Amino acid sequence: MVELNTVIFDILYLLAAVLFIMGIKKMSHPRTAVLGNYLGIFGMLLAAGVSILITLEHKSIENNLMLPIGIIIGAVFIGTMFGAMLFTRVKMTEMPQLVALFNGVGGLASVLVAAASLFAAEPDALHAEVLVAGGLSGLIGAVTFMGSGVAAGKLQELDFFKKQLPIPAIVRHFLNLAMLVACVWCVYAMIGDGNVLLYLLICVLGCVLGYTLTTPIGGADMPVVIALLNSYSGLAASATGFVVDQPVLIISGSLVGASGIILTSLMCKAMNRSLLSVLFGGGMAATYEEDDGVYATVKRTTAEDVALMVDFADRVVFVPGYGMAVAQAQNAVSDLAKMIEDRGATVEYAIHPVAGRMPGHMNVLLAEADVSYEQLRTLEDINPDFDEVDIAIVLGANDVVNPEARKEGTPISGMPILNVDEARQVVVIKRSLSAGYAGIANPLFAAENTSMLFGDGKAAIQDISTALKDL
Repeated sequence: MVELNTVIFDILYLLAAVLFIMGIKKMSHPRTAVLGNYLGIFGMLLAAGVSILITLEHKSIENNLMLPIGIIIGAVFIGTMFGAMLFTRVKMTEMPQLVALFNGVGGLASVLVAAASLFAAEPDALHAEVLVAGGLSGLIGAVTFMGSGVAAGKLQELDFFKKQLPIPAIVRHFLNLAMLVACVWCVYAMIGDGNVLLYLLICVLGCVLGYTLTTPIGGADMPVVIALLNSYSGLAASATGFVVDQPVLIISGSLVGASGIILTSLMCKAMNRSLLSVLFGGGMAATYEEDDGVYATVKRTTAEDVALMVDFADRVVFVPGYGMAVAQAQNAVSDLAKMIEDRGATVEYAIHPVAGRMPGHMNVLLAEADVSYEQLRTLEDINPDFDEVDIAIVLGANDVVNPEARKEGTPISGMPILNVDEARQVVVIKRSLSAGYAGIANPLFAAENTSMLFGDGKAAIQDISTALKDL
């Protein structure tokens, strides 16, 4: 007869899985995203709580409860401390790096849990399917861990992670293939003789593979990499679920893996990149040579002049970018937009899918400033209308409005951009003429219909608001 506790635990696990699914569904829309987050959190707490109860019922620890309870409480305390530190110290502009690190930590957790289960199990209990799942967990988790670390370093613009591998691309691809084949052989050997020590070799090769796959990818493609590594972390967790026989881990990992793949596909479309090229670490070739005279015709403007432009405009479009996040200017932008609307003009926000280096980054920032979701226009929606826009105010965006994407042979060739240059007037607010994350000049800044307002984004918007009040 099945024990009552087992039935209750299975029902609670099923409830946790349902909460995960509902959470992802709710997070598909900005209005319900917060509720979706809470559903996911509650589902994870429920699953963790049930797992703790099952652990405490295990016969091997019935006579020594203090050790597992102490370990669990200690781990929760350490994790809570780190989470609190990140919550208080990480800025919104560093969120892409944090997401990358979270992906890496998830991959490492899968590696360690699978390792603990494999090394603690009796040899007779290590069936072929468990060893295959363990090998996949070690490989994918290690790739995720190291690849996420490299991605975070690139996003943080650390010099070490900007260095390219000093080997030809064809040699690198053969090395990657050789390491993948070696991992497959290790899994086959483990099934043959049960030598789980080969799992350690799989993890080492996975770490090297994660480095060699991620390092060649250019900074402009990092949003795609983050989405892909997010999927990897879910797949690693799902494989670990088979190793430890936890259906809720299999379900949650599969949800993360599937949603990550979907997001990766959407990001590839937004960046006009091939998914296969990203999977195999195929970054853009750095053969581009820019013209030193690009900025020879740059025109400067003032907050007062911009206020005059806005005062006569019927349609104003804000184009937010990473610079807005750095300056924390979203509230100032929202205040200026309300002033413009009070004067009878229409205000919209053109959102590029990867503006701010992470999908949804700008949407979250503008939501914090109580900007109506109906005012947000996607790239596909706003691009056909840019020629009817009286003034486009670009706030800290660079690569996502760079016309060089329409040319062949540049690091962003083929990437869909916002057609800001087609607006009647363009005002670009930036601290300087520094390049974007792709590292190339932007001819938009020197276009005939463009004026540059140099300075801190928040201060510049506030100066425009003050000037507009005085008119």
